[in-house]
Amino acid sequence: MKMIREELIMLDNRKLMAEEWNAGCSALSWSTQDGKHLWGRNFDFNRLAQGTKVSYIPSGTEYYTCGATMERNLDRSSRCRAAYAALGTGFLMIPSVPVLYEGINERGLMGGQLYYREFAHFADKAIPGTLKIQPPYVVYHVLAQCATVAEAADLLKNKVTIMNLPLFGSVPTLHWAFSDRTGEMIVVEPDRDGLKVYRNTIGVMTNSPGYSWHRLNLLNYAGIRDLDYDVLDLESDRLNQCFSGSGAQGLPGDWSSPSRFIRLAFLKKYCVKGRDESQGVANMLHLFQSAAFPLGIVRITEQGTVTEYDKDISPYDYTVYTSIMCGESLRFYWTTYQNQQIQCVDMNHLKKGMKAVQFDLEQPPNLHLLSCPEK
Repeated sequence: MKMIREELIMLDNRKLMAEEWNAGCSALSWSTQDGKHLWGRNFDFNRLAQGTKVSYIPSGTEYYTCGATMERNLDRSSRCRAAYAALGTGFLMIPSVPVLYEGINERGLMGGQLYYREFAHFADKAIPGTLKIQPPYVVYHVLAQCATVAEAADLLKNKVTIMNLPLFGSVPTLHWAFSDRTGEMIVVEPDRDGLKVYRNTIGVMTNSPGYSWHRLNLLNYAGIRDLDYDVLDLESDRLNQCFSGSGAQGLPGDWSSPSRFIRLAFLKKYCVKGRDESQGVANMLHLFQSAAFPLGIVRITEQGTVTEYDKDISPYDYTVYTSIMCGESLRFYWTTYQNQQIQCVDMNHLKKGMKAVQFDLEQPPNLHLLSCPEK
């Protein structure tokens, strides 16, 4: 009876994880003045699945890209071995494959998955000569096998077929972004007319519609700039500016995917890059805060499947965490909604071991109380 109960608990958790892959989110690539390359994302949802942690998976890990041992449908022809170690947010609770929402590998390739509601379309039949892969496994597989965005684009276009196969009853609607030490960010979208790989993008990604729509939509905001507008002359009247920020008038301020895309695109264009990695991460967090969901502003109508093992379920979508990684230092940074202190894991230290390692993502608020200096 104990084994049956444990299997039911694990199955409930997997169903919740499948729903979590349908979260919102925003992603961004940026750089620093001294040539470091950063990629990061906001994770917007109403919970985190049990077992979600910052996870390190060593090179040489054996895994499968189709099926799962827990569902007794593992496709053993999809067996792979990781060429590179990877570090990111995800879980290691499916024995046949690690799952990452986003991450970085030891060659500096970074990327992740975002929700692509109503637009994602996956293949019912595999292209001959390609490896079958289910959508939730894409991030880890790319990081495990590719060193650059060029290799990632080639793998996704020519070497795999992303299949319309459910995992624990759900086919998550996803699209992806990857970036590397060159600074290029690619956007990968599974549309009805085939898989699109956009090269040399502006380095911003949110949710539906697709990247090409978001890119064209920027023309509606072509007048936005970082410089305040000057005196306004109206017939015989003359109005002097009495507030700052008029150059950005018309910049949308809501939390929809199109509005977040516009805000991040113009913030990336005009905001000051950090001098070095630490300042770059701090500055980039401010950009993400402009697109973050405050708890209470995005109320949801359906919470999805909630089991007795779930906790801290919110009736609102909010920015559960923000992660940023650096392609040169191989460091993974994050903050959570409750704890804005920047936490960091360095892959260079983890590579000295041969086992998977996990770190708690959620931490209680860290309030630093200063005392009066002694005279």
